Amino acid sequence: MEEVKSILIKDLHKSYGNKEVLKGINLEVNQGELFGFIGRNGVGKSTTIDCCIGLKPFNSGEIYIDGMSIKDKPLQVKDRIGYSSSEPITYEEMTGYGYLEFIASIYRLDSSLFLKNFTLLSKRFDLQGSDLYKPIKEYSHGMKQKVSLIASLIHSPSIWVLDEPTVGLDPFTSNSLIETMKEYVKSGKTCFVATHNIELIASIADRVAIINNGVIAKVLDLKSNGSLRYSLKDTFFRIYKEGQQW
Repeated sequence: MEEVKSILIKDLHKSYGNKEVLKGINLEVNQGELFGFIGRNGVGKSTTIDCCIGLKPFNSGEIYIDGMSIKDKPLQVKDRIGYSSSEPITYEEMTGYGYLEFIASIYRLDSSLFLKNFTLLSKRFDLQGSDLYKPIKEYSHGMKQKVSLIASLIHSPSIWVLDEPTVGLDPFTSNSLIETMKEYVKSGKTCFVATHNIELIASIADRVAIINNGVIAKVLDLKSNGSLRYSLKDTFFRIYKEGQQW
């Protein structure tokens, strides 16, 4: 029996008006992987993610999450995904605690599981005490990012999707995030990280895909060949130089 992929993308095309951004993305992400997704601004990283999580429709192709089509079973797919964007999107009139409680209710978490996950995650990302009961509009960008990260994990998803997750985080929280990602995949779940931070991906990813000009230019297995971690930045710049996408 063929192994079901956590994320399977087949010939994905997406345009904005006359501008074709994704020109046939093909990608497989295995269960239990920490998978990196890197590329320059505007080459389709966030658009690919938006299509995978059901935020944007796409022109053609197929996306399967844990074997389910995002087209055919969008609600079931969304139940399995936790997503945190580079720019935190929350209801800023709510308190941090109220917002997290609201997100948990969307995923139909019972109160005991919510409190268990909330206690663990708020401690992990150092968002505790009176801060949780202040309106989110009074939070710094870093605090809003912490709320977004906690919200993305509150329902214990099988796939954690992160878009530029370290933006706005202090070094201590960034370190906590990295350790959480590592623990997450050790538990058999999947983490998909899109970022400009090549050094971060080189140090933590099992595999990495480089996107350029609307297609996957290269997939590297860093886990099987550790030497590729040291040459990832050179590989990245070479691909863009050869593709003349400067």
